[in-house]
Amino acid sequence: MTSNRPYLLRAIYDWISDNNLTPYMLVDAGHNGVRVPPHVIKNGQVVLNLAMRAVANLDLGNEWISFQARFSGVSHSIQIPVPAVLALYAQENGQGMMFPAEEEDGGDPPSDTPPSPPAPEPPTDGDKPKRSGSHLRVVK
Repeated sequence: MTSNRPYLLRAIYDWISDNNLTPYMLVDAGHNGVRVPPHVIKNGQVVLNLAMRAVANLDLGNEWISFQARFSGVSHSIQIPVPAVLALYAQENGQGMMFPAEEEDGGDPPSDTPPSPPAPEPPTDGDKPKRSGSHLRVVK
């Protein structure tokens, strides 16, 4: 059977959005194929705001999540392999779903995707505080 992760991601995203909350996605930035600006990676992970007001051209596909987003005023094309998603939750109350880490299948990003960015730079003192994943809980 195919993975249920992309279907759950779409359902949780819709549920969060329908309740006028802000969907945040926690991603394993070290996963093969993850394409995000290096300066947003903290401790090997990145938290992305997926609200309609924050992204353009959001595509929650079965294998890839892609969208356009601005970081420090600069537009970036973001691509996330679905297995790299660790959690999807509402920023306001932490409700959502965590996902177990999946083994990488060695799959390549879509053919029009440039190579992954270089290794992230170490964090600076001006970075925002780390977010704890302890506020997340499974939605049944």
